[in-house]
Order: sequence, then structure tokens, then C-alpha cells
Amino acid sequence: MIEGELTELEAEINIAAELIEECIKENAHAALDQAEYQKRYDGLVARFDKTKARHTEVIDPIAERTARKHQIETYLKNLRSREPLTDFRETDWLAMVDYITVHKKNDIRVTFKDGTEIKA
Repeated sequence: MIEGELTELEAEINIAAELIEECIKENAHAALDQAEYQKRYDGLVARFDKTKARHTEVIDPIAERTARKHQIETYLKNLRSREPLTDFRETDWLAMVDYITVHKKNDIRVTFKDGTEIKA
């Protein structure tokens, strides 16, 4: 599950950040071979950057799903609160329809706010 991977990535980011901090402190308090220190530091930063990049790849779809879920829940709440339709009402149309796309004369598509698309 993607949420499990996110948790693992966050833990790895924290570990890498702590190791970088320890590496810097060690270099500040002890006489170290600077070439060796730089190699170790660069490796830790690369580890952190790689994990952070993957974290971004994982968190973006989660954020999109969460936003989409909220949008659908709001749409359904709005829809349930309305009276049954007996006549066309512009307010109901505007509450349900997100946009209409005209591809050509016989290909018109209505996209509803819940993401559903129908060919009109």
C-alpha cells in the first residue's frame, strides 16, 4: 500500500538527516581527513535526496486522491440536499456539471463535478 511506503520513506528521510547532522558535528569536533569526510557527507546527502525525491513521487498521488475524495464528498452532500428534479433548474445544472467539451458535432461530452463523463 502506498501509505505504508510513505511511512517508510519518512522514517528513512529522518534517519538520513540525522546521519548528515552527526557527520557534520563529527567533522566540526575532530580532525578528520577532509576527502574522506566529503565522500561520506556526499553519500549521505545523495541518500537523503534520493529518498526525498521518491517521497515526493509517492505523496503527490496521495494528495490528489485526498483532494478528489473531498471534492466528491462535497458534490454528493450538495446533491443529497437538493429536492428531486421535476423541471430544469439552472442552479442544479451548475451544481452538478463541471464542464462540457465539444469535440465535434456528434461528440459532445458532459463532465460532472464527481468526475463522471457522459457523451451527450
